Amino acid sequence: MAMVSEFLGQLSLNETTETKYPTVVPAVNFDPDKDAARIETAIKTKGVDEQTIIDILTKRTYSQRRDIAFAYERKAKKDMISALKGALSGSLESVILGLMKSTAQFDATEIKGSMKGLGTDEETLIELLCSRSDSELVQIKSVYKELFKKELHKDVAGDTSGNFCKLLLALVQTKRDEPTSVVDYGKIDEDARALYEAGVKIKGTDVATWISIMSERSVPHLQKVFQKYKSYSPYDMQESIVKEVKGDLQKSFLVLVQCVENKQLYFAKKLNEAMKSSGAKEKIVTRIIVSRCEVDLKKICSEFKTAFGKSLQETIEGHTKGDYQKALLSLCGPAA
Repeated sequence: MAMVSEFLGQLSLNETTETKYPTVVPAVNFDPDKDAARIETAIKTKGVDEQTIIDILTKRTYSQRRDIAFAYERKAKKDMISALKGALSGSLESVILGLMKSTAQFDATEIKGSMKGLGTDEETLIELLCSRSDSELVQIKSVYKELFKKELHKDVAGDTSGNFCKLLLALVQTKRDEPTSVVDYGKIDEDARALYEAGVKIKGTDVATWISIMSERSVPHLQKVFQKYKSYSPYDMQESIVKEVKGDLQKSFLVLVQCVENKQLYFAKKLNEAMKSSGAKEKIVTRIIVSRCEVDLKKICSEFKTAFGKSLQETIEGHTKGDYQKALLSLCGPAA
């Protein structure tokens, strides 16, 4: 119990002193017994009262939802998650069941899902491992082991290969430096030159050097390294990645660099892309909104508006429908 609440309290954004930008915050005058009774009635209602379920669960934090689940179990003598599963379906069910997991549990489950069965869903695996901070990954690793009785690094190693595998394993090792208030210009210059000399300057690519710098340096340091890199290379870091490597390795490095430069813009672009495609890629939309609503969704919303000229909420209204749309809009909160 303490571990989860401590985790919720300490989740940092870019592993710097940056504050969180959640859209879902603790409900005031919170009464888990009252909420549990309302949910029980909503589930029992003929045809199910989805609106009440959405109103309650999208406006409570994970720790509050968990208190509601305990209260529900005491009152109804059955498990609330199973009851919700039986009452809901489709995309709304995915959102609500996702909200009944902590951020780390949700991420760990999504990672596991991306490696299950035939073939790997590399896109999901890359998004989750390359966009999460070290403090998030530490939590994910411990929850992953708890839930699946397996080490995350062993599953990743068994499911991927080559340099792609090496990069993901380096990230899973969570060896990234803590940010410091001291700006080490010598080290910035050294790393920028090393990235250039390991790639654009030579024939072929010394991928190991790229992996170690990009997986071990702090985010603020890397931001400065990528700036400095442009004074050595005719191409910026992202252009260099596209020129130097291919396939899943290229995609992973690109996500890493985008998240170092502006993580919330990365998520905003991904949401826009997912909703632009015909038959909105609901799985991606659900994953980002559910996993970031207690972390930085407020900032993702503002980056979205700046990048695309209209709010994320308007875009959701235009590309989704029904109760699923209501749940997403409620998690995003009002458009700024």
